[in-house]
Amino acid sequence: MIKVLIADDQAMVRQGFGALLAAQPDLLVVGDAANGADAVTAARRLDPDVVLMDVRMPVLDGLAATRKLLGDQPSDRPRVLILTTFDLDDYVYEALRAGASGFLLKDAPAADLVHAVRVVAAGDALLAPAVTRRLIAEFAARPDRRRPRPTALVALTARETEVLRLIARGRSNQEIAADLVVAEQTVKTHVGRILAKLHLRDRAQAVVLAYETGLVEAGG
Repeated sequence: MIKVLIADDQAMVRQGFGALLAAQPDLLVVGDAANGADAVTAARRLDPDVVLMDVRMPVLDGLAATRKLLGDQPSDRPRVLILTTFDLDDYVYEALRAGASGFLLKDAPAADLVHAVRVVAAGDALLAPAVTRRLIAEFAARPDRRRPRPTALVALTARETEVLRLIARGRSNQEIAADLVVAEQTVKTHVGRILAKLHLRDRAQAVVLAYETGLVEAGG
């Protein structure tokens, strides 16, 4: 079972998402929270696999809550899935930098929400939609985001560097396998090694790192 915590300041949203997810045979809603501070407390107490985190909440917003929850987290749990709207792009990017595994628009179809929870719970990142790639590219390209390439990138092989570039462009494992003419399992192995060498939680952080270090440039 995938344990889910829902954090949103609107009771109707929490109830609606809760009912939808609870109806799935492999999902279990373990709790909810109306603000970011309660979300952090509940997550530490209930140990969910996935936290659905709204951005705009009282007491502690979703961005600060994500930083607080994941900043000193030694394990890869929980995964944070940001719930947002288009006018919050900047907050979404910062949440990805803080360790969130992706984001979902609040008006997305019900099936997309269920799929998103399963994707991030499996250790992947919700980065396929073009809007996410555009978001990351736009904010990563800002001058104050640029940093020297970390020494850690030197540890990557030429093929791993190539795979990282493709990940940063939003390509799935299947698409990368087709691009490089290799088996999908080979790509999965490369991705695992990249994350391990760079000490990253998942593909979302890999994308952010690739843009911030200049390995991939916005629009490139």
